[in-house]
Amino acid sequence: QVQLVESGGGLVQPGGSLRLSCTASGFTFSAYDMSWYRQVPGKERELVAGISSADGRTNYADSVKGRFTISRDNAKHTVYLQMNSLKPEDTAVYYCNVWYYGRAYWGQGTQVTVSS
Repeated sequence: QVQLVESGGGLVQPGGSLRLSCTASGFTFSAYDMSWYRQVPGKERELVAGISSADGRTNYADSVKGRFTISRDNAKHTVYLQMNSLKPEDTAVYYCNVWYYGRAYWGQGTQVTVSS
């Protein structure tokens, strides 16, 4: 079965950095696009960044462009989200996502809190 396990969240000061990791299993990782989403209480989950399986092309939400970088290591079945210049408004639970056979799969989420 498809499993996604995120790690790397935590508390960081404004301007700091974190790297999130998501390790996948249960499907052919290299063949699927992967994404990171985030959600704050009372708001819808929003797309942060995505990376394609075919050519590694990436896309980002306007709010994180130039600060966040998504990457993948197909040998390790892992997708990363490098977050730099973090702001308090980046505080959220971050989720890894894959669409597999028409269904969205999510990890358990990892909390990122940006605060002084």
